[in-house]
Amino acid sequence: MKIKSCLACLTLAGLAFLPIHQAESIDSTQYMLKVRAKDKFERSVVANTGASIERVGEDWVLAIANLEEKNQLEKLGWVEHSSVLTSTMDFPDQDRDFHNYTEVKAALDELVNQYPDLMRLGSIGMTHQGRDIWSLRISTNPDFSENKPAVLFLGGHHAREHLSVEVPLRFVQWLMSEYKKGNPRAVRYVETREIHLIPMVNPDGLEYDIEGGRYKTWRKNRRVNRDGTYGVDLNRNYGYQWGTGGSSNSPNSETYMGPQAFSEPETQAIKLYIETHKNISILLSFHTFSELILYPWGWSNGSISEARDKAVHEKMARKMATWNKYTPEQSSDLYIASGDLTDWAYGTQKVISFTFELDPANQWGSGGFYPGQGVIQGVVQKNIEPCMYLLEYADNPYRSLDEAAF
Repeated sequence: MKIKSCLACLTLAGLAFLPIHQAESIDSTQYMLKVRAKDKFERSVVANTGASIERVGEDWVLAIANLEEKNQLEKLGWVEHSSVLTSTMDFPDQDRDFHNYTEVKAALDELVNQYPDLMRLGSIGMTHQGRDIWSLRISTNPDFSENKPAVLFLGGHHAREHLSVEVPLRFVQWLMSEYKKGNPRAVRYVETREIHLIPMVNPDGLEYDIEGGRYKTWRKNRRVNRDGTYGVDLNRNYGYQWGTGGSSNSPNSETYMGPQAFSEPETQAIKLYIETHKNISILLSFHTFSELILYPWGWSNGSISEARDKAVHEKMARKMATWNKYTPEQSSDLYIASGDLTDWAYGTQKVISFTFELDPANQWGSGGFYPGQGVIQGVVQKNIEPCMYLLEYADNPYRSLDEAAF
């Protein structure tokens, strides 16, 4: 068992842990549940158990829960279907077109080698297990920030969401290929914008999810918690309205928010990066799945109070939906979830912020988190124009409110 194999490293690190028999008694089984929930208030009740809501239907949700969370929902009488969450898909053989951590780094290195005068690659921090979190900056003066308007694209907050790594990485590859061909829009954006890419926020979790050739449906990072469990949900660990709802204080939960806001090296690195790059005006965080475009707030049912900021989020989300055909809505229209990146980025830095929940639309028959490598190109293609749209308005997102613009 992995807990036994980690005892030596925990002792060296001076971390507290439970005796082996206590740690082994923790049930780590995950369940896929179909739960009756007719509106956002009932969905928030589901989220507040600590279960991770992955798909929202008209009067139901699909949720991933541990045994304790499953029992809570069954006591409410809302569970319509329950199954143990397992997968035997083999990442290396069946999905070899997806990039693992080493391959992401190699792809970024290749871009820098192709465009050395336009790109700089650097580590913005290290994970619990010592992996670098890589960022790529594209600029005509890559050694110095020129305060050009900037957009930040991120993927891989959640370990099992491998498609969320592919889309931003492959978008940048496509953009630079078009730049090389002389595509006028690509040339203009590369020359007049700064483009920031952090394709894999949670490399420890993503590597664990594919370890041994089997998907584990792992969500969190790989922090060793004090009770012998593993992981913090990084998208519940950001500091704006942290812990106010839709997250869990139980370390065994899928949505464990961590012992405190920004407790994790991954979220600390993203926080510092955004705070350091004041010219980032727009942020897009990729996740899977459900085919949604989400914007703040997630922590509250209330709307953004500043009228223009509310309008620009709504207008840009609706416009992007015309291309990728996703559903645009405020995050909390699904359910309350506090401590996420977009709430923090907008709430503290005033960065116009979006989350894309990528394909497929549902779990059943569509692959869910593991839709197969055959979908990659199509999903990338349908999201190119939304990404280009964000680059267009990076200089002033409020320009998008002009109905005649673009």
